[in-house]
Amino acid sequence: MQGQAQQQAYDRGITIFSPDGRLYQVEYAREAVKRGTASIGVRTDEGVVLAADKRSRSPLMEPASVEKLHKADDHVGIASAGHVADARQLIDFARRQAQVNRLRYGEPMGIETLTKTITDHIQQYTQVGGARPFGVALIIGGIENGRPRLFETDPSGTPYEWKALSIGANRTDVRDYLEEGYEDELGLEDGIELALGALAEANEEGLEPEGVGLATIEAEEPQYVDHGVERIEGYLSEFGYLAEDAEESEDDDGSEEAE
Repeated sequence: MQGQAQQQAYDRGITIFSPDGRLYQVEYAREAVKRGTASIGVRTDEGVVLAADKRSRSPLMEPASVEKLHKADDHVGIASAGHVADARQLIDFARRQAQVNRLRYGEPMGIETLTKTITDHIQQYTQVGGARPFGVALIIGGIENGRPRLFETDPSGTPYEWKALSIGANRTDVRDYLEEGYEDELGLEDGIELALGALAEANEEGLEPEGVGLATIEAEEPQYVDHGVERIEGYLSEFGYLAEDAEESEDDDGSEEAE
């Protein structure tokens, strides 16, 4: 009983380390991220690709109200996984910091600088009593001095830079897919195909255009572009990831087995 009481004490206290050096509330926040639908980032020589699984929980819900991809500045996009309300707070914070930098210095904010500003803000909530960590992870992608950059923020407040990554549900399987398919000299179209393929890996039944978010930022023209449903449907059809295509292939397989 005494051991359970001590465990509960460490659970409640965000500012208290357990004897083995763990902050349980931060670990629980990471579990909240795993409950979110997948978001994916891919860095290519020509730009950055952000993709997200934004399937709605009910056919009565408007698909446009499911927000997983966000424009932080003209040259920066953010994808999230975890608690949506926490994500909105951090994205609003990122937008304010990007605008302050433009007003103060007359230039776009660096992607690494913006990421570390956000993670500094996140980290404060891991050492202050009466607060809780942010239950969300972010993928921050953009162009810095003509160079594509891609970062991840963790609920602990730690920034990581990646060539390609996944956050949210099925992270391990999706990461394995990205590791197998990623190459150092990918073009932007190749990055889109890889990102959508990684999403399809987490959705065996195939992808619906309304349930996919896709955004790109090109290195030559650093402008965040959110692709619409029609264009996403074209990509899914071209790469063979449409739910209809998946159903047709299953039917074909079934007929062959029957024969």
